[in-house]
Amino acid sequence: MKSRSTLAALVFLFAASASVHAADDYNRPPAGDAQYKQCLTYSTTVYEGGNAPSPIKGQTKAQAWCTCMWNETPDDFKGNLVKFAETRKGKETNKLCEKHADWSE
Repeated sequence: MKSRSTLAALVFLFAASASVHAADDYNRPPAGDAQYKQCLTYSTTVYEGGNAPSPIKGQTKAQAWCTCMWNETPDDFKGNLVKFAETRKGKETNKLCEKHADWSE
């Protein structure tokens, strides 16, 4: 029985580390991407702490959060990423991206 719980713990740790690693590998939005720029501008006007460093090397919390939101929304999404994060449908993506950027309320 002890070996099963050890195996389960190892599987869980591997899965958790794989998802954290994947989050660090987000594609950077293309230079000049209007949706990403809008996200940065709007998020820093409605939320506090966006200019603080994030766990992602070289990114502020707002940059890491907007990069995550940009990557996690469907490719055909053309709306405002911040407003989407505040919707019922976007709340789960918002939680994921807040954790990615270490930026929570």
